[in-house]
Amino acid sequence: MTQKSVLIIGGAGYVGSSLTRELLAQGHEVTVLDALLYDNAAAMVGVFEDPSFSFVRGDFTDAKTLSSALAGKTDVVLLAALVGDPICKKYPDDALAINQHAPMALIDRLDEFGVKRFVFASTCSNYGLRASEDLATEDAELNPVSLYAQTKVAVERYIFERFRSLSAIPTVVRLATAHGLSPRMRFDLTVAEFARELALGRDLLVYDQDTWRPYCHVRDISTAIRTVLDAEPEAVRGEVFNIGGTDENFTKRGIVEIIAKTLGGPANVTYKEGGHDPRNYRVSFEKAAKVLGFRPEFGVSRSVPDVVAAVKSGAFDDYDLRKNFYGNYAIRRDA
Repeated sequence: MTQKSVLIIGGAGYVGSSLTRELLAQGHEVTVLDALLYDNAAAMVGVFEDPSFSFVRGDFTDAKTLSSALAGKTDVVLLAALVGDPICKKYPDDALAINQHAPMALIDRLDEFGVKRFVFASTCSNYGLRASEDLATEDAELNPVSLYAQTKVAVERYIFERFRSLSAIPTVVRLATAHGLSPRMRFDLTVAEFARELALGRDLLVYDQDTWRPYCHVRDISTAIRTVLDAEPEAVRGEVFNIGGTDENFTKRGIVEIIAKTLGGPANVTYKEGGHDPRNYRVSFEKAAKVLGFRPEFGVSRSVPDVVAAVKSGAFDDYDLRKNFYGNYAIRRDA
């Protein structure tokens, strides 16, 4: 295996802190560039002693900072973004700058620094509100219903317009909703939020319980990105892959049922229609399975018991003291 020098932009986040460890375990050099908008530096504890790891605290929207981080890198993975509709609604100008304009500027500089591979983390939220009950493939119509998804679609389109003129090999991965334990744990995402509330014996209000979403464990997402970096160039150049598992499409009600089964009794849940998030989509992940040989290992049924056990153990009893570490609620200047 050829050693890579990988720059992970946003590597201290929920997915990035897992991916960092995955690539280090594979023997690669890893540099994380992260602005630590959520006071999430603690997610990197445990990797600083690895001689193949380096950390740069900085904002990739700054051209000088980006230039310094890109120097000598063979591969770049862009995870940094204001992730999710609520945080993008709260900071729309920052969302456009971080999620759309800065990624486009980065793409324009890949060849300048001799980058060989570029992976852009997009989202299955791009499918938005689907009238059809068919599974959405990568060729399905995109229907973004949030600023977050709109910025991701814009960058995808820019990649598809530019990839033939690039020496670097760009690939888009549309990620299912992440779940599972991570060094930078998030409790503002469906599986973890529901599991924490119910594990603590609290009442849970769930809106639009029969809307569908796909889910994928952070460890599986990390494996998928590593697989893209290792794939044959022509298999991934200018391609888009849904990342998740076809059997891991669930309604919110289905997630609650898995958690209730784990807890061994009925859940204290109230269902209500008319929430603020209208998304409803089921996704096919067969392309990634066929082309990349990727199939997830850690389904929701496997991760829920881990989250419940960790919550009950008191591992996250500091939630109220550093809430922003555990969710994308406010960026640092407001924290």
